[in-house]
Amino acid sequence: MTTLRDANVQPFGVNPAGVASHAAYAMKMRFDFPLIADHGRAIARLYGALKFDLLGIQRSVVGIHRDGTVAYAVRGAPPPAEVAAALARAR
Repeated sequence: MTTLRDANVQPFGVNPAGVASHAAYAMKMRFDFPLIADHGRAIARLYGALKFDLLGIQRSVVGIHRDGTVAYAVRGAPPPAEVAAALARAR
């Protein structure tokens, strides 16, 4: 199975929680990727991940090429192999 790392993809998470909360959660979940604090929900807003109430965030996956173009965008949590395959096709 192709992983995101095998596909040369740098994953990261975005969430409105604070940095200390992210550090504790990343350690608990053993994440090997960075988490970004989106306090004002600006990133979520830009990528269409806000829920209808404009406060909650819908789990979403967005693949962005190095040139800044969005190559893949899906709401939910697709399997990493699906994301890697979609990004490979979009190159």
